[in-house]
Amino acid sequence: MKLALFDLDHTLLNTDSDHSWGEFLVGEGLVDAVRHRHMNDQFYEDYKAGQLDPIAYNEFVFEFLTQHDNAYLSELHDLFMQKVIRAQMRPKGFAAIQHHQEQGHAIVGITATSDFITAPIFRAFGITEIIATNAEMVDGKYTGKVAGVPCYQTGKLTRLEQWLAGRQVDESWAYSDSINDRFLLEYATHAIAVNPDDRLEKLAIENHWKIEDWSI
Repeated sequence: MKLALFDLDHTLLNTDSDHSWGEFLVGEGLVDAVRHRHMNDQFYEDYKAGQLDPIAYNEFVFEFLTQHDNAYLSELHDLFMQKVIRAQMRPKGFAAIQHHQEQGHAIVGITATSDFITAPIFRAFGITEIIATNAEMVDGKYTGKVAGVPCYQTGKLTRLEQWLAGRQVDESWAYSDSINDRFLLEYATHAIAVNPDDRLEKLAIENHWKIEDWSI
């Protein structure tokens, strides 16, 4: 197998879909604006600092999911895609995905953000194999809990190994913007730092990884 791994937030997207979802809920008047924005912003700062508690953050995000039925949540996500996400989808991300598709490579979207938020976004990019932090469901309803290992930092490698289930990878590419994905980038045969944060840029230079600008 030749495998291309794509992070989502600030890699394929110009924005962070998790944080943007929180802002979207605030903007639509669907959550307590002061509390939600404060917690959303604090968790986002923790993420950028590489200090996020992925269980605590995702349980905060999943609170809203437990309060509504799936049909309503699906409609709301469609509106989120229309109002927020589509304008933030990077053309160079589409081009990179197409390149790997033309080469016949297996393509996987891999993100710390929840499957509820990211699966429709990855599919809009043409990616159908998705590894994300999973929101637990029981009897078709969200419980508010994380199912399995959060797909964050070394957890991405754990989840990738589970997805591979023993299949042999001969060559791999990994695209990400964040120091949180250093483990995924170190795993790959070819690491590509896309609009990297300061710490990832330093690491990329030290390791002679390719650095690309997808923001334009």
